[in-house]
Amino acid sequence: MTTQQLIDEIHRKKSFLCIGLDVDINKIPKRLLLEEDPIFTFNKAIIDATHHLCVAYKPNTAFYEAYGIKGWQSLEKTINYINHKYPEIYTIADAKRGDIGNTSTMYAKAFFEDLSFDSVTVAPYMGKDSVEPFLAFEDKHTILLALTSNQGAFDFQTQKIDSEEVYKTVLKTSKTWKNAHNLMYVVGATKAKYFKEIRQIIPDNFLLVPGVGAQGGNLEEVCKYGMNDSIGLLINSSRGIIYASNEDDFAEAAAKNAQQLQAQMQTILE
Repeated sequence: MTTQQLIDEIHRKKSFLCIGLDVDINKIPKRLLLEEDPIFTFNKAIIDATHHLCVAYKPNTAFYEAYGIKGWQSLEKTINYINHKYPEIYTIADAKRGDIGNTSTMYAKAFFEDLSFDSVTVAPYMGKDSVEPFLAFEDKHTILLALTSNQGAFDFQTQKIDSEEVYKTVLKTSKTWKNAHNLMYVVGATKAKYFKEIRQIIPDNFLLVPGVGAQGGNLEEVCKYGMNDSIGLLINSSRGIIYASNEDDFAEAAAKNAQQLQAQMQTILE
């Protein structure tokens, strides 16, 4: 999916909501455990109930890898279902990969070619040759970890080297990499006060913003400082939507919470 197609879908749905499909089988309705594939059954119900309210889905691959080959098969069925039934939806493999060139090429093939995700999250710590193999794929996006929403972000990302914070160095350096126009960036909603300076460095790129909802990020603040002329934001909510209920009404409850966020986004867009 191209950036323009994503922008068009945001305007069509009046939403820039991304729903995280981070499935813990200990938190889903117990009746689903009787299904042949509880994770996919859960995901399918959530997707069918919320697809008209969001523009993206983001499975965190750890929640699938934890269950071995069966979990990976659930991930494959989930992405195939989205791509075939709702091809207008943007998909993000939240895998946080990043390794030396040949290895990164194989990671990129896994997510872009085999699973046909539109994007994948990548850690920048190993530098250019670990990221450019992802950027080489046409009409695919590499979402670079820039300033994350967790407390440990302050351990390294905001530390200064030669009077500049590390995350700013990451942003500036990444702009020089080949096919940098395919970059998006992760910036946590809990770091809203940083958005203004971030936008001065990368005014045009999309930002994937976790941390709204369960982690306490504020949607209005993020939009005030982070939105650009092309909207430029994907606001992710995971637990606050998919675990709105652990009863038989879980999909309806998820849709209700997604609708509340979408309505806020529509007001902001208008």
